[in-house]
Amino acid sequence: MSVLHSAASIDAYTLTGGRIAGSAAALVALAGVVIGVLALRHSVGGIAAGKGKREAIVAVVAGLTGMGIGGLVLAVADGGPGTGNGVVGGWAALVSGLIAAVFGMLALARSRRIA
Repeated sequence: MSVLHSAASIDAYTLTGGRIAGSAAALVALAGVVIGVLALRHSVGGIAAGKGKREAIVAVVAGLTGMGIGGLVLAVADGGPGTGNGVVGGWAALVSGLIAAVFGMLALARSRRIA
């Protein structure tokens, strides 16, 4: 029995290590997106510029962390979506992490321009 064939027999609701890691990475990256949006709101309004800068840094760090873990999950996955390797969560983490990092960098640039 090949590795791909045995991986394809994983139940859809079985929590595997890859799925947990991919989901955790996607949640970290998604939190970075939310914090990045808040940082953008604070940097535009000019209210609490220090808080907006901290939020922007947290968004960048969360985005890069999510991207790193998601990339690692994808690098070690030996199957496609639905095989229990966390591929879907890894891709979601890469995309969300990139968005979070961009939002955070935009907020940082705006907070430096305002200050």
